[in-house]
Amino acid sequence: MIKHTDKISGWGRYPSMQATILSPRNTAELSNHFKNTAAESFQGISRGLGRSYGDSSLAKNVIQTRHLDNFISFDDKDGVLCCNAGISLGTILDNFATRGWFLPVVPGTRFVTVGGAIASDVHGKNHHLDGCFSRHIVSLRLLLASGDVINCSESENSDIYHATCGGMGLTGVVTDATLQLRRISSAFVNQQSIKTHNLQECFDQIEAHNSAHYSVAWLDCMAQGEELGRALLFLGEHCPDAGRDERSKGGNTALNVPFTTPAMLLNRYSMRLFNRLYYKAAGQPGSSSRIHYKKYFFPLDSISNWNRLYGSRGFVQYQFVLPPETAYQGIHEVLSRITAAGKGSFLSVLKKFGETNANLLSFPTAGYTLTLDFKYEADLLPLLAHLDAIVLQYGGRLYLAKDARMSETVFKNSYPRWQEFATVREKIGATGVFTSLQSQRLGI
Repeated sequence: MIKHTDKISGWGRYPSMQATILSPRNTAELSNHFKNTAAESFQGISRGLGRSYGDSSLAKNVIQTRHLDNFISFDDKDGVLCCNAGISLGTILDNFATRGWFLPVVPGTRFVTVGGAIASDVHGKNHHLDGCFSRHIVSLRLLLASGDVINCSESENSDIYHATCGGMGLTGVVTDATLQLRRISSAFVNQQSIKTHNLQECFDQIEAHNSAHYSVAWLDCMAQGEELGRALLFLGEHCPDAGRDERSKGGNTALNVPFTTPAMLLNRYSMRLFNRLYYKAAGQPGSSSRIHYKKYFFPLDSISNWNRLYGSRGFVQYQFVLPPETAYQGIHEVLSRITAAGKGSFLSVLKKFGETNANLLSFPTAGYTLTLDFKYEADLLPLLAHLDAIVLQYGGRLYLAKDARMSETVFKNSYPRWQEFATVREKIGATGVFTSLQSQRLGI
């Protein structure tokens, strides 16, 4: 077991802390560590590539899964892949997209491990049709606080499975998983862009294109008045005949932010200018283009260390979901509150969600989700508390993988199955062993 100490943070760089990092070289080494050490002395969490935004992978002790990154088996006929949980989604796509297979659900970055995708039960631009990442898991193996490794699936240890998917690593360490991939015939995506002039028009266009496989809208959250919520809607479908050649344009990171920029560069004026230019620079309404899958699914991955743009204090990403009947009114109110406060966001993303799944803490519910990012500054937290109240008023909740400051009250009022989750954790001996700054803050 490799051991060292380091200062760590989530991708938002707020908060941060000093931690002891344990890096097992294989599952057997990790299992023996727990079997030979009193479980209660661990008190920590597993961590992949650190792309959750807040404090969900922060603890005084951290199990780093970077060495648990092997492919175990692949059925080229049926597209069933078994791999270690420390392998990244990007590595899977790099190896299998050219062979005609794609992950059925991907988040906004490919730099996420399989274990992290399971713990956060990530969703993508196709949740309205294909649900969360967990929907495409055949089975997984989970290392418990005892050091034992058990199989979990919809039919085996199903209560533990539904607590683990979306459970933010609080049931144990996912060591490996078996995934069902989707067959594709191209590494390219046909993208259609639609320009909308306000929030209502954006909602209308998303509904009108509900059958599109992929759908995501960028909102100009600095727009006001009749233009409030104006957006660019990007629809996507896998190209049927563009070829699978990964070496074609669009594959690799081209830019890097080499240092932390001064926070003052990111202000209401620079964001308003950026949003205005981005909105106006979009192609003709309804225009289509063929782009590499990395450009469609992971546009920010083309800029290494883009989180440094928010200054040394970092940023907070805020994502919530509201049910269909209140989504428009609630999101309109949130945007109005943000514009009034002068707290714009570069990354304002609106998506439609399908039905809720059976996982106890999985974030998505039927409705609409809005993602915003805010530079961390003294007057931000009171604003976010106001937004929390709006989200609760309209029957919504916040995404744990993005959260850095939600209160225990807000969490327990919006995740009705949290007590079931706590019961499963107690049953398998995870309580007091697998814990994070987030879980302590939220009282789970």
